[in-house]
Amino acid sequence: MTKIVVFGEILARFSTKQGERLAQAKQLQLNYGGAEANVAISLAQFGHEALFVSKLPDHALGKGVTHYLKSLNVSTAAIQYGGERLGTYYLEVGAGNRGSQVVYDRKFSSFSSLTTEELDHDAIFENAYLLHVTGITPALSSDMVKVVEHLFSEAKSRGVRISFDFNYRAKLWSQKQAGTVFKRLLPYIDICSCGELDLIYLLDYPKLADELSHEEKLRQYYRQLKNDYPNLKWCMSTQRENISASQNRLTGYLYADDTLYQSEVYHIDHIIDRVGGGDAFVAGILHGLINKWKFDTIVSFATAASVLKHTVYGDANLVTEAEVINMLSHGHQISR
Repeated sequence: MTKIVVFGEILARFSTKQGERLAQAKQLQLNYGGAEANVAISLAQFGHEALFVSKLPDHALGKGVTHYLKSLNVSTAAIQYGGERLGTYYLEVGAGNRGSQVVYDRKFSSFSSLTTEELDHDAIFENAYLLHVTGITPALSSDMVKVVEHLFSEAKSRGVRISFDFNYRAKLWSQKQAGTVFKRLLPYIDICSCGELDLIYLLDYPKLADELSHEEKLRQYYRQLKNDYPNLKWCMSTQRENISASQNRLTGYLYADDTLYQSEVYHIDHIIDRVGGGDAFVAGILHGLINKWKFDTIVSFATAASVLKHTVYGDANLVTEAEVINMLSHGHQISR
């Protein structure tokens, strides 16, 4: 098994029933989720050794999270315990032309108090192949930016590859704040998940002509990104067309060796839960890169994994490699 270190916060998720708004809800469904934890769970389902590094309160809710992760084969050996709060978010599930909405309640959580001194870097990175973090984590505080950068530096000094998903959240920080931090972190990164709008609004890349196709724009943007940060080896993103809250079209992209690889276009009908779809795609790309598959195979696998996530309730993608491969053989697709 390949050891992958994942660093971030896991939250309690409280969801409405479809068709019910948060303001009217009398009952909410509890799940656990968070971008990094979702990636760790997907990778564990694919057979990797996923080590989740975080901090939880030492009470019943923290224990509930620990049991949840262990039940999905994610290692909790590097989780610290302390503080009093488990961060939460509230999900109003969309329907028809009304999209889903999220309300965060995560200030002063146990994770937000985590310091570099609490992390045993030797144990965390022992035999590790990859470290994965998202832009949500440094968005939590200026102190957390320092923790992430320190982890990146430690990983680099040990020859551990670094994967970073921009995952910009406007409710957590401004575009300017995010762009400043991402430019600071990019020199450490080997694998980057970012799309066209991220590069325009966070990294201040110029808008390209509207006449160009999305694929040609991505190709030019990724080429510029790799020129600006030669350490980058692979870039990825998805393009989503929202038909309604229950119907989307999804395409995946992987940029490698100055070539943009594209998946088929999937029509996702009757979405059960869209949350975590991007994390499932990232996990699929990482899985393929670790296994050294052909790049067109990798992007096809990752996109299919993301499509399957839309059929699974909760944040995590509870599917195996075999199930994704089966979908690639028998799934419904829209040809390019």
